[in-house]
Amino acid sequence: MNRTFIPTEDNGVAILDRVIQPDDATLTPDAARTFLSLQFGKQDMRRMNRLSAKAQRGALTDAEKALAEQYNMVSHMLALLQAKARQSLMRHAAGPASG
Repeated sequence: MNRTFIPTEDNGVAILDRVIQPDDATLTPDAARTFLSLQFGKQDMRRMNRLSAKAQRGALTDAEKALAEQYNMVSHMLALLQAKARQSLMRHAAGPASG
């Protein structure tokens, strides 16, 4: 989507960042691999691409803007979870001396 969330103390992305703590590598390898396997389905990808194209043309309705923001929030949440998953897998690969 076009809009980028800028982390401030009070927006949803900043709150999720504090909750998920992506740099805290505490997931088990199985949990990390599960989070890394999460992705948007084809229908959602098509919908996001259409919304993005409309946003670039400045043609989004208010309802479409709200939907685009929801997709953006979910995308950020997924990115935070996957960052934590990657950190956790790297910690486990490095062995017990790293953690």
